[in-house]
Amino acid sequence: MTVVYVDLLLMLNFIANYLLLLAAARMAGIRLRRGRYALAALLGAGYAAMVFLPGAGWLGGWFCRVAVGTGMCLTAYGKEKHILRPTVMFFGASAALAGAVMALESLGGVSLTLERGFFYSSLDIRLLLVVFVACYFVLSLFFRRIGMRIPGRKVYLRIQLCGKEIPITAIVDTGHTLTDPATNRPVVVVSWDQAADVLPDWVDPYDPIGSLQEGHRLGTHTIARLIPYRCVGVDCGMLLALRADAVSADGMKLGKLLVALSPTPVDDGTGCHALIGGI
Repeated sequence: MTVVYVDLLLMLNFIANYLLLLAAARMAGIRLRRGRYALAALLGAGYAAMVFLPGAGWLGGWFCRVAVGTGMCLTAYGKEKHILRPTVMFFGASAALAGAVMALESLGGVSLTLERGFFYSSLDIRLLLVVFVACYFVLSLFFRRIGMRIPGRKVYLRIQLCGKEIPITAIVDTGHTLTDPATNRPVVVVSWDQAADVLPDWVDPYDPIGSLQEGHRLGTHTIARLIPYRCVGVDCGMLLALRADAVSADGMKLGKLLVALSPTPVDDGTGCHALIGGI
C-alpha cells in the first residue's frame, strides 16, 4: 500500500499548477494576474488530493480532469477578453510537462508521479522543484519564440501621452515579444518622429540612458523606462520608453502601456509607424 502525505501532494501540485498557469500567460502575452493564478493552482491541488479520498477514485477520470483544468483556466484567465489562447497554451504546457516528467522517469529510473498521474515523489523535493522550474523556463522561452505570428495585420492606435493624443497606424505581430518586465504587457514601439511634437524636451531617443538620467534630475523619471531589445545587427540595445496615460487599438482599451521610442523608422513601406505584439 502506498502512503500519501497530503501536505506534500498539495504543495507539489500547487507549485506545478502555478508555474504552468504563469508560463501559459507569458506565452499568450497577457497581463499577469498572479493572485488569480495562485487561486486556480490551489483549486487544482485540492482536486489532486480529493482523488485519493476513499471511494473518490472516479474523480481521476479524463472527464473530471478536463473539467477541473477548464475551471482552473476560467479562474486564472476569466478577466481576459481572449481567454481561448491562454487556455490552449495551458493545456499544451501541461502536456509538455507531463512528457518531460515521463522522459525523466524513463531515463533516471525514478518515480515522480503516483499511479493516477499526480505529482508526488519520495525523493528529495528539491529535485522535483528543479524539474518544475526548468520546464517553466523552457516552456516560456521556447513556445513564445515559435508562438503564433500574424504579421501584416494593422490596427489604428490612439496613444494618450504627456497630456496629448497620438493617432497612429500600427502593425500587429505576435512574434514581436518586447514586453514590459513589470506587467508582461506588450510594448508599443513608435517611430520617435511620429511622437516628437508631444515629447518633453529632455527626451532624446538617440541617448536613452542620458534621457533617463535627465528625467530623474527633473523629477519626471516615473514615466520613463529603459527597455532592452535585440534585433538583426544589435545584440543588446536599449530603447527609451514612456508610460502612456492610455492606449486603445481600434477602440479596444489596452490600458497604460509602455511606448518605446525607436530612433529609426518603424515603417516597412506599409504606411505604419508603430509596432505592437499580440493583443
